[in-house]
Amino acid sequence: MASLIDRRRLLFLTASSLLLTGPSAASAQFAAHAPEQPPPDELTPPAPVSITVNARPVAAFDLRDRSRARFGSLTFRGGLILTSAFRGFGGLSSLRLDSKGRQFISASDKGTWFTGRIVYAASGEMAGLADVEAAPMLGRDGRPITERGWFDTESIARDGSLVYVGIERVNRIMRFDFAKGYTRARGEEVEVPAAIRRLPFNRGLEAMVVVPRDRPLGGALIAISERGLDAERNILAFLIGGPAPGRFAIRRTGNYDISDACLLPSGDLLILERKFSLTGGIGIRIRRIGIDAIAPGALVDGPSIFDAGLGQQIDNFEGLSAFVNDDGEIVLTLVSDDNFSLFQRTLLMQFTLAEH
Repeated sequence: MASLIDRRRLLFLTASSLLLTGPSAASAQFAAHAPEQPPPDELTPPAPVSITVNARPVAAFDLRDRSRARFGSLTFRGGLILTSAFRGFGGLSSLRLDSKGRQFISASDKGTWFTGRIVYAASGEMAGLADVEAAPMLGRDGRPITERGWFDTESIARDGSLVYVGIERVNRIMRFDFAKGYTRARGEEVEVPAAIRRLPFNRGLEAMVVVPRDRPLGGALIAISERGLDAERNILAFLIGGPAPGRFAIRRTGNYDISDACLLPSGDLLILERKFSLTGGIGIRIRRIGIDAIAPGALVDGPSIFDAGLGQQIDNFEGLSAFVNDDGEIVLTLVSDDNFSLFQRTLLMQFTLAEH
């Protein structure tokens, strides 16, 4: 029981430090728990560099019942705690895997690409990472975007060789063509609706997906704010491009904020959410929303398929990706943003979706 109590204390400090990322009045109460972060330029390499990432397995997701594997509609497959001697490793705020779940693209919230390969054991569980590279995101001028003061890179969407990146605080979207040098590609700004530029400071675009062209809304970039709220206090989201551009909203419940999203093979949208409050506690949730419900002016909602709290191995999960493995199973992969804090961890977790 002592280890569970220690873990609860650690997660409380974790959530406390998260408050420092927003203008909450509670921030001051917990300021002593969150170390001061170095400037982005100190955590972003000036040029691509190969790094070593160490991985320690997470054998069980539930801290109280290690035999438990089912959590809502998800079945735990395994997890890793990731560390690296490279100072800029961490702050992972997004994740996209290839169709086999091996090659990955991620981005830190300091304007750094992380790419590499997930290594799997014969049993199918993740064993580690290989061929990991860190590289600065480059602007149109070929210089790191951090030199412009743009660094809070929170969301990634992929459309073939095109990779879209949402930059919070400055409320902008950049597009990179990975066919032109992979992470050496130079980004260009994407024209966005005026409402995106007006999103609250540090509550901007946190999740993006591109709808496949053979689906309804095909070709649209779905961009979702973390906690930009409409008049009814629901979360603002946008359809950029595609056949029906416009604005819609996602019903906000339980004081959850959005931290990422991905599309299932069926086309349904999965929304990754997190919450922290002194009264409501700490929680992670995934909601499933039918893609057919999304349209300009719509208010969409969907059931939770996964909930986790202090009794589970959770942290500040900010990345979500889905792929279909060789057995035809839909596998969800989550990554956490440690905020470069001593109180948090970089977790990489995988679950199988039981209900397609």
